[in-house]
Amino acid sequence: MKKKILFMVINMNVGGTEKALLNMINEMPKHKYDITILMLERNGGFLESIPDGIHVEYIEGYSKIKDALTKPSRNVTFKFLKEKKVIKALSFLMITILSKTFNNKNIFFRYLLKEIPSLKNEYDVAVAYAGPMDLISYFVTKKIKAEKKLQWIHFDVTKVGFDKSFASKIYQKFDKVFIVSWEAKIKFIKMFPKLVSKTEVFTNMISPNLIYSQSNNGRGFNDDFNGLRILTVGRLAFEKGQDIAIRVLSKLIQEGQQVRWYCVGEGSQRREYEQLIRDYNLQGKFILMGSDINPYTYMKQCDIYVQPSRYEGYCITLIEARSLRKTIITTDVNGAREQLIDGVTGLIVGANESEIYTAIKNLINNRGLSKTLSDNLLKEKQYFSTDMEKLYGL
Repeated sequence: MKKKILFMVINMNVGGTEKALLNMINEMPKHKYDITILMLERNGGFLESIPDGIHVEYIEGYSKIKDALTKPSRNVTFKFLKEKKVIKALSFLMITILSKTFNNKNIFFRYLLKEIPSLKNEYDVAVAYAGPMDLISYFVTKKIKAEKKLQWIHFDVTKVGFDKSFASKIYQKFDKVFIVSWEAKIKFIKMFPKLVSKTEVFTNMISPNLIYSQSNNGRGFNDDFNGLRILTVGRLAFEKGQDIAIRVLSKLIQEGQQVRWYCVGEGSQRREYEQLIRDYNLQGKFILMGSDINPYTYMKQCDIYVQPSRYEGYCITLIEARSLRKTIITTDVNGAREQLIDGVTGLIVGANESEIYTAIKNLINNRGLSKTLSDNLLKEKQYFSTDMEKLYGL
């Protein structure tokens, strides 16, 4: 009889967390596992990439409570009043005050989800898979029936703002907590020492053969540029550090370097970055390519892959760049030193303009170093996660 596993996420936007989920699901034998992906909302560029045979479900009614979760409580209260929903406005305001007064998000979530029923089906394992969204952890513990429940941590708990008090209580209710890098686990245990016995590392997964195949079938660069191409792949978000990259490129251009920087990805910071590009007069030089579910042709064709992130859990685009044996510069985020040896298989630098600039200049002035880094990756026995038994063991 098949084991029933449910993974709960926010949506299927094109991002590292969602890609890691798809890679893992593809590894799971379908004759053994009946897999469901439960989403808060029906959107995302990876929706079409969900394998055949996977059940896809959505939380009915999430759209009605989304504003309460994502917008300031004052705005939500005024909206209800504007709609002449006085009782609803007062109820929402009272619950918000109680939740904050007693530092207890359970009060708030219980109120928001009171009209959303528990799932009818029962599962062998239910996984709160998405990033730092406390609602998903609460929903899995309160609204889903499962023999085992699992919390997945894709972020650096010391960098991402989340409710430590709520997390310390809700995570106790899970049978296992998986964290995507050893460095992230150390930080997590330091913050939550009582959870050490149920915490394990489960690194993000990729399929090197699939990446190599897709790298020959994507769109790739089409601007006939003959200079140095730098690539970054990731959401346009503060934590991914594209604003740092823009300032680095400005310095390189001012020196007369023939270089363009391409960013594959979409996100909430697009307008800010477009303005920053205009401020530095980098139109046509720092290029926002938009989202692409197959960035591997760009990755294969670029001269240098740069990951300028301020923080990561375990950067999946670094794994992908490694698998294509690219010359890599990355900031010293969680998992970077688990993937690369500084000066041997890549360059690891601080998450700041000065160090990223110096590393790029080093590669420009020393083309032999660039080749050495790439060649060392070619010689390296590529290791990718074999942690699936940890999941099966549940």
